[in-house]
Amino acid sequence: FRLALIQLHVSAVKSDNLQRACGLVREASAKGAKLVALPECFNSPYGTQYFKEYAEKIPGESTQKLSEVAKECSIYLIGGSIPEEDGGKLYNTCAVFGPDGALLAKHRKVHLFDINVPGKIQFKESETLSPGNSFSMFDTPYCKVGLGICYDMRFAEMAQIYGQKGCQLLVYPGAFNMTTGPAHWELLQRGRAVDNQLYVATVSPARDEKASYVAWGHSTVVNPWGEVIAKAGAEETVVYTDIDLKKLAEIRQQIPILSQKRCDLYGVEMKK
Repeated sequence: FRLALIQLHVSAVKSDNLQRACGLVREASAKGAKLVALPECFNSPYGTQYFKEYAEKIPGESTQKLSEVAKECSIYLIGGSIPEEDGGKLYNTCAVFGPDGALLAKHRKVHLFDINVPGKIQFKESETLSPGNSFSMFDTPYCKVGLGICYDMRFAEMAQIYGQKGCQLLVYPGAFNMTTGPAHWELLQRGRAVDNQLYVATVSPARDEKASYVAWGHSTVVNPWGEVIAKAGAEETVVYTDIDLKKLAEIRQQIPILSQKRCDLYGVEMKK
């Protein structure tokens, strides 16, 4: 099946972001994409100073538009992420919609991005955001998909759980920056893909050098062999790739690590 990643240029005007995102979703559908994904914080600038101002309920304006365009195009749509307000708390949340426009999954970013690389970048999502507390998976006629958001990708155990639960594709909307992007963006994706013998896709906003937080870009798809099979540059674009589940099955047969794990010695478990 064809997967499309929309590397969107995000502005400070929410209505413009929504309009352009929906337009690119329609374009991707017209080119045969069955599963389309948007980037992290696709409807607002990324930054702790913006989350409260742009936050919405789910359902709300942004997710309603995603539901409508998913139904119009009859596709599965991974709605990147938006700042979500619920019960007085803010979350970084990804909503997924099916071809009938129904909400299939809602993933709240589990691991908050609190880092300090001296002289390069300091960022603390926990100043404004609360963490999610659950894994998020959804079924399609093609395969089961597992969700994470950006920093979630650094936690190998989370991807391993998704693999154990039968996911064959992991999708991470994310906005790595100009320090962590060149160092770890592709490396982490290839690691998660090889470790679990599945496809990994990441969807970044396009790079905006004038933004307060400059995203790395380079939305990517990695196959279960650890090969990069599709990759964007820094600019706004749509990345297309065909996900070949027969190749995934062949790789798992050739190197059967999933059946060779020593579960008598070690294990990773989902607690809730």
